Amino acid sequence: MKAFFQTDENFNNLIIRVMLGIVIFPHGAQKLLGWFGGYGLEGTLGFFTDKLGVPMIIAILIILGESLGALGLIAGFLTRFCAAGIFMIMVGAILMSHGSNGFFMNWSGQQAGEGFEYHLLAIALCLPLLISGGGRFSADGLISKRFLK
Repeated sequence: MKAFFQTDENFNNLIIRVMLGIVIFPHGAQKLLGWFGGYGLEGTLGFFTDKLGVPMIIAILIILGESLGALGLIAGFLTRFCAAGIFMIMVGAILMSHGSNGFFMNWSGQQAGEGFEYHLLAIALCLPLLISGGGRFSADGLISKRFLK
C-alpha cells in the first residue's frame, strides 16, 4: 500500500498532474454533467453503448475516469490509479475512434474526425505519474508520510 501512495517531492509531477487534470476534466464534465457543450450522463451513455457498442460498465468507467479521475490528479489523490485510468481511456480512444483519422487534430475541418496526437500526449503525461507518483503537494504524499510509515 505504501508503494501505491509513495511519491517524491519534485515539482515536475506536480505540474504534470495538475495540467493533465485541468485538460482532461472538461472532457469528463461534458460527459458527466453536460458542461462545455456536452451531452451529459444519459446522452454520453447512449452514445457509448448504442453507437460505439461499448458495454455500459466500461462507459461508466470512462466517464468517471475523465471526471473524477481528473479531479484526483489535480489533488494528487490516488495519482497512480487516476493516471492508469486516463492512460487506458486514451489508448481505447485511439483504438476505437481516433486512430483511423490519422495523427493530426482536425484543425482545418478537412478530416472525417480528430486525429490521435492529443491522446498520445495524454498517454505520455500519464507515464511519469505512474512511475513516480503525484510529486509535491499531493494528497498521496501526505497519506504516505502521515499514515503509512
